[in-house]
Amino acid sequence: MPSPYGPTIITLGCRLNIAESEAIRAIVGVRDMVVVNSCAVTNDAVAGTRRAIRRARRERPLAELVVTGCAAQIDPDSFAAMPEVSRVIGNSDKLNPAAWGSADPVIVRDIGRILDTAPQLAGGFDGQTRAFVEVQNGCDHRCTFCAIPAGRGPSRSADIGAIVAQVASLVAAGHGEVVLTGVDLSSYGDDLAGVPRLGDLVEAILMRTTVRRLRLSSLDPANIDGKLLELLISEPRIMPHVHLSFQAGDDMVLKRMKRRHLRADAVRLVERLKAARDIAIGADLIAGFPTEDDAMAANSLSLIDACDIVHAHIFPYSPRARTPAARMPQVPPPVAKARAERLRAAAARRHAAWAASLVGSESDILVERPGTRGHTPGFADVTLLSPSPPGTIVRARLTRYEGDRLIGMPL
Repeated sequence: MPSPYGPTIITLGCRLNIAESEAIRAIVGVRDMVVVNSCAVTNDAVAGTRRAIRRARRERPLAELVVTGCAAQIDPDSFAAMPEVSRVIGNSDKLNPAAWGSADPVIVRDIGRILDTAPQLAGGFDGQTRAFVEVQNGCDHRCTFCAIPAGRGPSRSADIGAIVAQVASLVAAGHGEVVLTGVDLSSYGDDLAGVPRLGDLVEAILMRTTVRRLRLSSLDPANIDGKLLELLISEPRIMPHVHLSFQAGDDMVLKRMKRRHLRADAVRLVERLKAARDIAIGADLIAGFPTEDDAMAANSLSLIDACDIVHAHIFPYSPRARTPAARMPQVPPPVAKARAERLRAAAARRHAAWAASLVGSESDILVERPGTRGHTPGFADVTLLSPSPPGTIVRARLTRYEGDRLIGMPL
């Protein structure tokens, strides 16, 4: 049961929202407030935001309830009209202390005109071991299915020096792992003087800090620079876990999505990564994109095996207002859901086989609360048979695979 005093931050959606929620927590201090940091990546995500708002109001009937995030930015009026909501603050102002001190019921500016760099560098958060650092925000691409540019605005990057300083402070504070996050992380640096690439940023962090484990959030397979690729396959402090925004495994679907890669590009990238290093591959896939027929769906299904995808984020397509895909011939929702279930089943089999293959090996586990769980470098979920202090990195023998996680004995 949540405390009736102080802020409650409810975070939906991506890792970037997680990072920004902690910045919001620092801004709002000890106010009697509920903040719902919303997601708009799918219609289901928006519906989930509304459910979270109603549940939060039941649990905190007297608290100020503020909705922020992508759903609030894209459709502020509908959230302001909810009787449970006190105020709406868009992504345009979610990290602006003045907005949180204002009494205005709706503070949402045109996100397309926001041209400042990534507005904050989020620190680690209390009680956690993995720290998220925002290095980039917004997106300049216009995939036909995606409403996120309307919620996040154009691509903006933070300065390398500021990011390095932030990572160094997180390491000094005891964080065992740092995750670099962004809306379109692979486009890092496009807007900065000299146009540094993401590989340049990662290299600077590794050279100028003592971070033990560095992890990257989702990468666009069409925009992985040469230096970053070399670091991914050769640098042991970068975790061997690459999550790629494939979205589909059929060339016609990819073209209609306005993605910038083809199926063969995805397969070649994974082959190059895995030929050099034992890397766990994750991917985003959308089932039932408009015009997708059975053969196209089969191509996406076969991509799971072709790219050895062991961490899959799978969504049935849902039309987002004012996107080009919403005007294309739609796949019936039951068909899209059935295709998504087939993708999930295939991904689950691949994940289980991969996890089972780790049994008998030893791995370094970043221990998370309550001290009996953690993740391997490849992001396999592990239950530890004896507790260790959260935040430590322990060597463990992986003894068996049960349900959806490995069992490990600390050595």
